Amino acid sequence: MDGGAQFNPRTVEEVFRDFKGRRAGLIKALTNDVEEFYQQCDPEKENLCLYGFPNEQWEVNLPAEEVPPELPEPALGINFARDGMQEKDWLSLVAVHSDAWLLSVAFYFGARFGFDNTDRKRLFNMINDLPTIFEVVTGTAKKQMKEKTPISNNSSNKSKSNTKGRGSESGKNSKGQRKDEDDGVDEEDEEEHGDTLCGACGENYAADADEFWICCDACEKWFHGKCVKITPARAEHIKHYKCPSCSNKRARP
Repeated sequence: MDGGAQFNPRTVEEVFRDFKGRRAGLIKALTNDVEEFYQQCDPEKENLCLYGFPNEQWEVNLPAEEVPPELPEPALGINFARDGMQEKDWLSLVAVHSDAWLLSVAFYFGARFGFDNTDRKRLFNMINDLPTIFEVVTGTAKKQMKEKTPISNNSSNKSKSNTKGRGSESGKNSKGQRKDEDDGVDEEDEEEHGDTLCGACGENYAADADEFWICCDACEKWFHGKCVKITPARAEHIKHYKCPSCSNKRARP
C-alpha cells in the first residue's frame, strides 16, 4: 500500500526527501485535488486513511492489515466526520493529523537506521523550515509570512497591492519574469514576495524565484505554474485565473 515499502531512506537527506514527497502528495489532496479527495471520503465506507507517498502522490484507502504495520499508520476513519463538520474545519482536522503522521514516519526511519541526536536535530530543523500542511491548507503560513515582512514605504505597498490584485497578469509580469530580464525589477520583486508560499506545494518564492508563478483572482494565493499546470504561454490568454481549488468549489449539502 505504501511507497515506503519500495524505498527505505537511510540518511538525513533521504529521509527529508521522503518527507517532502509525502507532504507534497498530502497537500495536493487537500488543495488542488480537494474535490476528488472529498468524494473518496464517503462516510458510508469503512475506516479510511489518507496516505501520502514519496513520489508526491496520495491515496485514500483502508489501513494496513498487518500488525504491527511496516510504517506508522495515518489517522483512522477520517471519512466519518466529513458530513458532520464544515468542510474547511474537516480539511483542517485532516491536515493536522497528516502533519503528525509525517513526523512519525520521518522519525520512525530515524530510529530504525540509528540516527544520533545530531542527526535527529538536523532532520527536525529541515522539516521545521517548511510550513506545516495545516498552515498551507488554512492559509496561516501566508498570514505569518505577511506579518514578518515589513512594508518599507507607500510605494512598495502600492506595488505589492498592484501585483497581487491581478492573477494571470501579475503572474506573467511579476513572478513570471526571469532574473536576466531586468535585475532591478526582479530584486524589488524578490524583496516584496520573498516570503510568499505556493498554495499547492507550500514552497517559498525565494527558493524558486526563477520559476513561473501565477496568482488566483479568487483566493489571491500564488502558485507555481507547474503545480497548477499553467505555462506562461497559456497564461497570456487567461483574463481571470482561478486555481483548481476555487474552480472546484461548490455549495455542500
